[in-house]
Amino acid sequence: MRERLFDLGLWLLLCVPVLLRSDPNDGGSWPQVAVGVVVLGGCVAISRRWPLAPIAVTVAASLPATLELFTPSYSLALIAFGYLAGRRQEHTRSALWLFGAVAAVGLLLTRITATSLGQWFTLLLALALAIVAPWLIGRYVRQYDRLVHSGWELADRMEREQAAVADRERLRERSRIAGDMHDSLGHDLALIAVRAGALEVDPALGPDQQHAAGELRRAAADATARLRDVIGVLRQPDEDPAPTAPGGAPVEELVSHARASGLAVALTVTGKGHEPDGMAGWALHRVVQEALTNAAKHAPGGAVDVRVEAAPERVTVNVESGPGAAGSPLASGGTGLVGLDERVRLAGGVLTHGPTPDGGFAVRATLPRRTPAGPPTSSPAAPTSARELDRVRRQVRKGLAQAIWIPLALLAALGLLMAGVALWTQHQSYLEPDDYDHMRIGQTLTAITDAEDLPDHPLDGPPKGVPTEPPGMDECRYYRSTLLAAVPVYRLCFVDGHLADKAEVR
Repeated sequence: MRERLFDLGLWLLLCVPVLLRSDPNDGGSWPQVAVGVVVLGGCVAISRRWPLAPIAVTVAASLPATLELFTPSYSLALIAFGYLAGRRQEHTRSALWLFGAVAAVGLLLTRITATSLGQWFTLLLALALAIVAPWLIGRYVRQYDRLVHSGWELADRMEREQAAVADRERLRERSRIAGDMHDSLGHDLALIAVRAGALEVDPALGPDQQHAAGELRRAAADATARLRDVIGVLRQPDEDPAPTAPGGAPVEELVSHARASGLAVALTVTGKGHEPDGMAGWALHRVVQEALTNAAKHAPGGAVDVRVEAAPERVTVNVESGPGAAGSPLASGGTGLVGLDERVRLAGGVLTHGPTPDGGFAVRATLPRRTPAGPPTSSPAAPTSARELDRVRRQVRKGLAQAIWIPLALLAALGLLMAGVALWTQHQSYLEPDDYDHMRIGQTLTAITDAEDLPDHPLDGPPKGVPTEPPGMDECRYYRSTLLAAVPVYRLCFVDGHLADKAEVR
């Protein structure tokens, strides 16, 4: 329904110039009005199925009126159908063939009617301005509409894939945390069971106390088994086993192991206080461990600087690695950092990472000394699809400006070409004033040509409004007396090959 209303409104709009210019009171006729209205209605009706047909029909209706193709009745229709053809047509080859055919037909009609090439240049100008330029704009809008649509779909799919990878890594990191809890709590429960077993066989205790110690030993063993079962359920069966080393290893020990492996690591500790306990301590351990691992993997041979700043409420660790020996850029920001960010977030801290100006990479984490009681909430980031859509929209606006300026530049180039051809044509028919003054009545055409620099190409005919030629002349030739104006001109008239009259006419 909306398409029909659009076509109806377009038809009514295009009929307005026909009604105004073909009015019988303005020199037209009602049959011209009827033909124009019917032709435009048919063009609008077929424009969706055959986008190029309305252009051909409108051009055919315009050429009989003038070879210059610019008619007040159909110029608006040419612009509208040119834009719609670029917007609705899939391929461009047929449109280019049509434009070339219009130019060729215009040249052929110009030669048949023996008119000057100026009309054909005007036809090319009208073709470029009224048809090709709107077609280019419509073509551009079509392409970028498709780009926006496909870019939106691609960004949405990439966002889903990225979210799936991030969620999987977060679950994996939580599995690692669960493994850490299993190891530490399992160790403590094992110690409780051992101590309870010792109390169960202690002869200094009575039967009731020994029985209670035995129940405590069995409860600790059952809790250990249930913990192991829960951790086994949380882990994904298709993933590699998550590392379950306790997170209590100090940063100094991690740096020592890295130095022993050949990594150039410098450690700086400022402030007072021990490393945070609990989940924050495990997160600190994982940040340093992951940063050192990435430095050894992606920047071998590069120096690494580890700085730990201990404050009363928070501990900040910054690991900055320089470029590797090969000078290659560091690849980071993968799933390892996603999981690391999840662990730091669960501990109530903030993790930032990114490349450094010298080509290295820096990882910075700020952790509280005490893990918050409630689950931390992450600040929502702008979706990837929204950022992609904003980028594509900026490209659309930039490209739209280009689509407007490029046709204008082509139009200017065509105008310069026409001006150059006109100046060249004028120069070919320009007669120097000194040469004109040296000509004498009675000289033969051959003598004038040999003695003077007579142009090879006179004007096609007398300019409009010049006086009539003298009677009895066999031939009169007209030459330009200036390059900047059409008049005055020099008129040379010959009788039997001799100069019989010369004059400067206006």
